[in-house]
Amino acid sequence: MNIKFCGAARNVTGSAHLITLDNGFRMLLDCGLFQGGRDNWERNNNWHFDPASVDCLLLSHAHIDHTGRVPKLVRDGFNGCIHATHATRSLCNIMLLDSAKIQERDVEWYNKRMIKKRAKKKKNKGKILKNRVPLYESKDVAETMKLFKSYPYEQWHKIHDDVEIFYRDQGHILGSASITLRITEGNRKRTIGFTGDIGRPDRPILRDPKSQPEVDYLICESTYGDKDHEDKPEQVEKFLKILTETCIEKRGKLIIPAFSIGRTQELVYLMDKLTTAGRLPPVPVFVDSPLAVNATDIYGIHSECYDDALNEYMLIDKNPFGFNNLKYVRTVDESKWLNESKDPCVIISASGMMNAGRIRHHMYHNLEDEKNTFLIVGYCSPETAGSILKNGATELKLFGDVLEVKASIETMSSFSAHGDRNEMLNNIQNQKENLKKLFLVHGEHDTQQKFQEYLGNRGFDNVAIPYEGEEVIIS
Repeated sequence: MNIKFCGAARNVTGSAHLITLDNGFRMLLDCGLFQGGRDNWERNNNWHFDPASVDCLLLSHAHIDHTGRVPKLVRDGFNGCIHATHATRSLCNIMLLDSAKIQERDVEWYNKRMIKKRAKKKKNKGKILKNRVPLYESKDVAETMKLFKSYPYEQWHKIHDDVEIFYRDQGHILGSASITLRITEGNRKRTIGFTGDIGRPDRPILRDPKSQPEVDYLICESTYGDKDHEDKPEQVEKFLKILTETCIEKRGKLIIPAFSIGRTQELVYLMDKLTTAGRLPPVPVFVDSPLAVNATDIYGIHSECYDDALNEYMLIDKNPFGFNNLKYVRTVDESKWLNESKDPCVIISASGMMNAGRIRHHMYHNLEDEKNTFLIVGYCSPETAGSILKNGATELKLFGDVLEVKASIETMSSFSAHGDRNEMLNNIQNQKENLKKLFLVHGEHDTQQKFQEYLGNRGFDNVAIPYEGEEVIIS
């Protein structure tokens, strides 16, 4: 048996890990989109394996960096079963369709503008630049969804004569799970675990993450392997302080780039509770993301993922994702109006890394106004606008113009859906005694090296950091 690390290896996006049994049966753990860098178009168009040779796909959760290339996998020849939790299947239905539409729009823009511009520059050399095609289209998503098979948590399911799968709640987003595999090869039985993305304990909406069953080999995320997050009380008070200073004192806009799945719902739920408690200042709040609107509807029907606190809160408020000053924005015209308006407000818009979606238009129209604040509430890949602003940039190029950064830039890592180094350690602590090898994935290389040392100092002796394309034989 061997494991080939095909994505999220020494970086954060493009999660994909291929397990091949001795009998040739091939399982792919996740199939995510590479995001953030300029060279990712080529990376997303190439595989470290033949898609048609993969027998099944196992998804940990619905985020695009874990599922965003699934329709391309199908388009390029995969025809096996896609295994996921019930909520992950529901979210993939809307997220992959949204991703397809983004692919189509981005390619149309590129072909109309960029090709013409570059061809003009190289006219004297006679070089002809080819048009791009989308990674996949909406019709590919429809074919992809036919291949899904979904499961509840905490049950073993046979997916092959030699393989059983077990999903356990990871508390990261709705439907997120660790994956445990029991594999039989001849007289030998082995277990392989994949943490997926590890959530945080005592977070709103979802149940706390649970340690997965003990395994022989573990593939573990490491996004915040060098950090400790703020605690919950600091989060609420800091958020209220930023909102009050921006919207009440400066009469500006508080603009929050947030992923449509998970982070947006958590922010809305927080403000819903503050409204119920009479603590939220009376300013309009807009969720400007059609995907977030649809995702919130799905959150409403998957109560099997709720924690006890949300279930108790729903006894006094039947709709935890709605309050009087909240408006969900669907149309482009409504989104444009938000940029034209000078009134104080809170705008939550995707994407969280500020590299796509409507948030880019909000940046373009609001970044040069010192009354405004951009509050970054999650991880941003190094090449993205979110990371550039977090690191103190005074200028930002957007839509061909260079913008002067006059708005305040604030960050709050406590909103992250990823556990910090101590929370990840607690999640995998039960593995320490019998684990033969631990592989760190889904983290920047320098962060992984620090987490490797952190784990080594706490009793994890055999910790590896695989590179993209590396193949490891499990003897």
